Amino acid sequence: MENIVIIGIGLIGGSFAKDIRRLRPKTQVLGIDANLEHLNEAEQLGIIDGTTTYQDLSKADMVIVSIPVDALVQELPKILDAVDDDCVVIDAGSTKALACKVVENHSKRRNFLACHPIAGTEFSGPSAALEGLYDGKTNIICEVEKTAFKLQERALELFQQLGMRIRYMNPEAHDKHIAYVSHLSHISSFMLGKTVIEKEKNERDIFDMAGSGFESTVRLAKSSPAMWTPIFEQNKENVVETLEEYILNLTEFKQLLLNDEFEKVYQEMDNTNRIKEILKGIPVGNEK
Repeated sequence: MENIVIIGIGLIGGSFAKDIRRLRPKTQVLGIDANLEHLNEAEQLGIIDGTTTYQDLSKADMVIVSIPVDALVQELPKILDAVDDDCVVIDAGSTKALACKVVENHSKRRNFLACHPIAGTEFSGPSAALEGLYDGKTNIICEVEKTAFKLQERALELFQQLGMRIRYMNPEAHDKHIAYVSHLSHISSFMLGKTVIEKEKNERDIFDMAGSGFESTVRLAKSSPAMWTPIFEQNKENVVETLEEYILNLTEFKQLLLNDEFEKVYQEMDNTNRIKEILKGIPVGNEK
């Protein structure tokens, strides 16, 4: 029987567990989580077959690590210490450079496959786990050449079963690009939510006027601060660079309004409308 261990049974880990149990009914899926309530909930919901510990990781054929990136860089070396030589360890972190760096000289570096499945919702915890979350979604793999070929194959077979699209990238390029298309959008959402909440103190009925546009724009502000704060910390340099560009664009747009240059306002929005073509075909929920 194949044994797969999921470390971190939240939205990401729980969704992996659900699909693995559906697609591979003969596989035993066990969970590890620092939050015992999450672990119990995952077991009660039937997301995992049972629980395990680091002491038994030597029995695992595959380990999927889906924990906040600050915990990831602490735990990854310990996980690699505990697994067998024939086990592949896959992470799902939203930043890649530091995770790759902390294990670059580990004796079992060949057992690690650095991944970022770009999928998710604004919800967290085991109850947020979804079947089919990864179908059609992109999975970024970094430093694939440092992973043993037969272990790569085992991981890629699973990703193919899940319906994922694979892209290969170096960790630094990943972190730079993801700052624009994911990290910035989360900051924008959090700050829009903050702005409206502060305004709502004086205008009690503001939320009665909030339509679908507001809801879709601020949706990511529901995301877990425990997950996102470490992401911003690890990718600070790239995030600050994207923020500087974003703030510059906001300042220029504000100036156009102050100058009554509404033809230029129209042109700015019209030029940006081409984002519709760029984003065509990207599945819903592909923003994590």
